Amino acid sequence: MRLANLVHPDRPDAAALRTAQGHVLVADAARAAGADWPGRIDALLDGGAFDALRHWADGHPDAITALPQADAGWRIGPPLRHPRKILGVGLNYAEHAGDLGERRPDEPATFMKPATTIVGPGDEVVLPPQSQRTTGEAELGLVIGRRCRDLDEGEALDAVAGVVPIIDMTAEDILQRNPRFLTRAKSFDTFFAFGPHLVTLDEVGELAALEVRTMLDGVVHRRNTVDAMMFSPPQLVAFFSQVMTLEPGDVIATGTPGAAVLRHGATIGCVIPGVGEIACPVRDRKVTAD
Repeated sequence: MRLANLVHPDRPDAAALRTAQGHVLVADAARAAGADWPGRIDALLDGGAFDALRHWADGHPDAITALPQADAGWRIGPPLRHPRKILGVGLNYAEHAGDLGERRPDEPATFMKPATTIVGPGDEVVLPPQSQRTTGEAELGLVIGRRCRDLDEGEALDAVAGVVPIIDMTAEDILQRNPRFLTRAKSFDTFFAFGPHLVTLDEVGELAALEVRTMLDGVVHRRNTVDAMMFSPPQLVAFFSQVMTLEPGDVIATGTPGAAVLRHGATIGCVIPGVGEIACPVRDRKVTAD
């Protein structure tokens, strides 16, 4: 199942199933199924209806095809607007750690980001005036599907609702001044782009075989496969769950194969074949007096 969050200038956000023809609203699917599923992705995850929707969609492809397509007034936004936690992992590819002159960490190097960083496909990434060197980094994102804690690696992926392409931004010069500035360097508005679809694991096959590509102006800037991560997706889910309770809709950004320096007018992107791709234009934010 591939699930998008559709946005409209005159209506509330709405969850939609991706079909060969476009998107059908989950609200319409619920009526066809005689179910009481909520019409937003966060509510589907919170209320436990996500799996019920997935099972129905897998078993009723003809019914989905018969549903009306979402009209042209909708566009794809970020899958979630207000996840409880956005958890990040730095230096998770040894090759990228070498780019930054960092030694290979013995355990995951982690950070958190606020929900105010979130933007969706095609939204602008705005360069803050406080930074002269901001980078964009393609990553595989994991979205947690149920409340859990103290997982081991063998059961970790059972707690994952699906995966999503991510572009994570860093004010690299701020971070380089002092590693204690990591939260600030990661937390400017528009510094976390993700989408277009939340894709269930049965759609993507073996996670380790996925290739993550950082794209700059439509050209591959850096690429690597998930099996080159120092800490795999199951290891990361288990690790975080042993630190804090994970909740439905929490997002884990698993690290980047390489970062691209951003400039006004550029386009930063993430491509993960079999999962999807996202691209966002980049612009400078002008400093204005209050």
